[in-house]
Amino acid sequence: MKTVLLINASPRGGQSTSRALGRELVEALQAKEGPLRVVERDLSTTVLPFLDQDLIQAIYTPEPQRSEAQRRALSISDELVDELLAADAVVLAAPVWNFSVPATVKAWIELVARVGRTFRYTAEGPQGLVGDKPVYVVKSSGGVFSEGPAQAWDFFEGYLKHFLGFLGLKQVTVIRAEGLSLAGQSEARLASARRQIAEALQAPVMA
Repeated sequence: MKTVLLINASPRGGQSTSRALGRELVEALQAKEGPLRVVERDLSTTVLPFLDQDLIQAIYTPEPQRSEAQRRALSISDELVDELLAADAVVLAAPVWNFSVPATVKAWIELVARVGRTFRYTAEGPQGLVGDKPVYVVKSSGGVFSEGPAQAWDFFEGYLKHFLGFLGLKQVTVIRAEGLSLAGQSEARLASARRQIAEALQAPVMA
């Protein structure tokens, strides 16, 4: 059975647009692909440590040489990396906060960027080790960042695409639910996001 990793970042629970659309996307994947194992990672309730000297040292210590304390420190990072490597597709649902990703997403990024596990350095430069698999980024925002004067302020989409590509994930599709705070436009904007989901799943998804 194929596995979908669903990552949610919004702390707003049932009021979250990104969560609702992420769930709809997973359900649409199930309708297209058949039964899927869904692994959910809620970044709003998972306590993620920030990188400090001890954690950095543990990451760069060869596994056989790590102390028990270092293994414990890396346990959540190992868990997140294992989830990412095991998934056949990834759905990452997050709001735009202050023109970029929420801090929890940045913390997740720091913990899954593991030299020797998700990327490596070669003579030709860094190489992603995750393997190319479809990634759907469900992005919700009060303003419009895909076009117009605020496009230059979007530090969410390009950053995520670049990082995911660094790990080897090149098949990144962004579903935009934007302009949700514009008066009288929220329903039309949500309908647009749902159309984007349908269009994104027209092509084959998982090999």
